[in-house]
Amino acid sequence: MEPSVYGFRHEEQSMLTVDSIGWQKISSAGYAFSGDDRPDCGHVVFQYTLSGEGWIEYEQQRVRLPKGSAFLVRIPGSHRYYYEENGAPWEVLWINLRGDEAGRIWDLVLTQEGTVIRRDAESPLISQLWKLYRAISEEKLTDKYRLSVLAYEWMLALLQSSRESGREVSSKSHTLLHEAKRLMKANFASPLTLDAIAQRLGVNKYHFCRLFQKAEHTSPLAYLRDRRMEAAIAMLRTTELPVQEVGKRCGFDSPSYFGKVFREYMSMSPLAYRNQKLEFPYDAIYYD
Repeated sequence: MEPSVYGFRHEEQSMLTVDSIGWQKISSAGYAFSGDDRPDCGHVVFQYTLSGEGWIEYEQQRVRLPKGSAFLVRIPGSHRYYYEENGAPWEVLWINLRGDEAGRIWDLVLTQEGTVIRRDAESPLISQLWKLYRAISEEKLTDKYRLSVLAYEWMLALLQSSRESGREVSSKSHTLLHEAKRLMKANFASPLTLDAIAQRLGVNKYHFCRLFQKAEHTSPLAYLRDRRMEAAIAMLRTTELPVQEVGKRCGFDSPSYFGKVFREYMSMSPLAYRNQKLEFPYDAIYYD
């Protein structure tokens, strides 16, 4: 792919739409935008620094925008972002969006993190933005509805990463956590301990616990218990196995412990849940 800028013009007002998207290498001090003076209004801007650096002024402060940082602003708005010549171009990936949903999610992210945020270049948020850019630049996608779907996917990645701000981890740690969750999902019926999980992953259990807690806001064993409960609930509804056998097959070491944990989740015993007549019964329930 090569750096390019793409714009879209249509009259659609009722849905989220892509106004423009670009990948640029800026080397001129003439690059400067004031949110109150722009002729194009009614959209929001996300701009991510790939390399070099730029600056943004807002709320009576001047903030540097180095590699890995991004800003979110509304147009019009009280801000100014610009490039100062320093020998290295400011390489950016940006998107402008229109629609009420874009403004709503912008407000949520701005409340959570503020105007300037930071994300790893390999984070889902930036990967999703490259996916959208690639669809336009390489696949020549211009259909506003398909673009809206991709824009929604990116907006959800933004919202999720914002709500998880403070628990962003490196790509290496992300791979480790993915493998840990895959391991627990595949082996929930086994008598897994924290030591056993850490040993399978080849990491220190205390480091693993801290990393998992930071990224998932729960402990590894609580995550494992959720997966066991999901399996038990489904098994109670979809099989005729005795309750005791269900607990055993779902990794609970004793019937009494299974009953205790089940009551904590469902406010009733496993047998009562199985026999309960529901107008809209579920074959599975997920805790995530």
